[in-house]
Amino acid sequence: MTGVLFTCAGQRVDIVTAFKRAGARTLAADVNQLAPALYHADAHAFVPRVDDPDYVATLQTLVHEHDISLVVPLTDLDHGVLSRAKDELGAVVLLPRPEVVDALADKWLAHLLFVEHGIGSPDTWLPADVPADVEFPVLVKARRGFGSRGIYRCADRHELEFFLESRCLNAVPRTMIESKGGESIKGMTIADAELIEVGRLVSETVGLVGPANVQCFREPDGTHRVTDINPRFGGAFPLPTAAGSRYPELALALAAGERPEPRLGDFRAGLYMTRFFSELVLSAGPDGTLEPFAEELPEPLVEP
Repeated sequence: MTGVLFTCAGQRVDIVTAFKRAGARTLAADVNQLAPALYHADAHAFVPRVDDPDYVATLQTLVHEHDISLVVPLTDLDHGVLSRAKDELGAVVLLPRPEVVDALADKWLAHLLFVEHGIGSPDTWLPADVPADVEFPVLVKARRGFGSRGIYRCADRHELEFFLESRCLNAVPRTMIESKGGESIKGMTIADAELIEVGRLVSETVGLVGPANVQCFREPDGTHRVTDINPRFGGAFPLPTAAGSRYPELALALAAGERPEPRLGDFRAGLYMTRFFSELVLSAGPDGTLEPFAEELPEPLVEP
């Protein structure tokens, strides 16, 4: 029987079982112990992540130990790695040469490949090259998409510009008066047009999506040096919220399909924040659940 190794087996029970019915001896590998395809193969193995330096070496060991003749990747997560490791694995790898794999993983390079070989392909442009008279509707796709994510239908120029250009909806500058453990515990919102512009420029240039905490220093010559970007709500979230950032409202509007306009500079400066510890006391119920403990203190037995 021919030994077949399935990488990134995941949920592809259908493929594993089809090879078994065809007479193969199957070995499924995945990083996730709960991947269902693992348990429909004749044998299974747990392997490192695709980006782990030991990934190929681990597969090579499996090929040797299980007398594998064929390697079948079941997602495109490891295509780039495996296409370059064909000679190392000691088995036939069902993938084209690396340059083809790379092109097909990139929507723009795939388009160029199709055109080069005379294969029909829809008109496709990079963001800076979209014609002024482009006919709508059009689709915006991430160059490296996965699972049909990052695909947007644009009915007009306004929607196209929205998806092509990440726009900063608001930026609220604040000082870090005091921090503890890397988190701001005292700070103040400030009206600083230069810092607002730094926030806008950084977020739109990097292509940030969602909240971000941009940290920078202002140098004596007036320039700004960005030291860190945390793409999440920062620990000092209550301060810009109190200042009118309306970040939750903006996020909910995006989720509802709306296209809110930028509100740069629309916040209240001069607000101070000082954070403190609080606590929540819980009591265990008879069924093991935890509930907030709100019992009143008992009355004293004797008057003080």
